[in-house]
Amino acid sequence: MDTKKIILGERLKELREERGLTQRQCAELLGIHSVTYLHYEKDQRQPPLQLLADIAAFYGVSVDYLLGLKDM
Repeated sequence: MDTKKIILGERLKELREERGLTQRQCAELLGIHSVTYLHYEKDQRQPPLQLLADIAAFYGVSVDYLLGLKDM
């Protein structure tokens, strides 16, 4: 079985920067604390499933893309 490294933090940072947003702005738009968003970008915490789905919708990508399971 091919196991891929989960790269959520890298993808979150890349998507945020492509849109010219700060971590604080993203956190506010998602309704979470900015430090929480920082932890997600640094792969120090994993978002709950519903929030992960909300983040994917916010950025217009799939959850699989966020987790590094597939490319766009």
